[in-house]
Amino acid sequence: MLLPDLRRQVCALHAELPKNRLVAWTSGNISGRDPETGLIVIKPSGLLFDDLTPERMVVVDSDGLIVEGALKASSDTASHCYIYRHMPQVNGIVHTHSRYATAFAVLGRPIPCVTTAMADEFGGPIPCGGFALIGGEDIGRVVVETLTGSRSPSCLLQNHGVFAVGKDAQAAVKAAVMTEDNAAIVWTALQMGAPLPLSAADIDSLYNRYQNVYGQ
Repeated sequence: MLLPDLRRQVCALHAELPKNRLVAWTSGNISGRDPETGLIVIKPSGLLFDDLTPERMVVVDSDGLIVEGALKASSDTASHCYIYRHMPQVNGIVHTHSRYATAFAVLGRPIPCVTTAMADEFGGPIPCGGFALIGGEDIGRVVVETLTGSRSPSCLLQNHGVFAVGKDAQAAVKAAVMTEDNAAIVWTALQMGAPLPLSAADIDSLYNRYQNVYGQ
């Protein structure tokens, strides 16, 4: 079996999506790219999260062609592959339809950076890209265009949901979790009034501290 460790990691991380209320039923997916071979492990299409196993993960090449796997790959595979081909620093991708973040997406609105936690993780607003249909590379193209020039590891797609990226699949999952957490905070604040803005200088300072000093 190809890439057993990456298969196990990607499979286990899928449990974090329903655990963090980022998905409903079979929606959403995670992929991870092996830096050495360039091969990608991705969720099979339409399977319940409880039915996922490492053996059921699908391995594809950078063009989305199945290299190993008995099941069809995710319907978002072509877009994942497009992102990997155009963002070489990315080795993990997550797609969700999480509720609060998607509420911003259906309005075509970015999530403003109004919390210190958001400044830490995203270094600014979470941008919203345009609309694209599912099934080909169009979504991937919008994700790459939207994240280019942004410090954010995630973006919204109009009328659709969230795409998050990272140095590996775990980092991408973290970005997806934090996207929804901050979206919920901002949405709640908007029901109460106008959120107080953070200055650009404070956002830069918070982002630098978190990215370069915080943690072990």
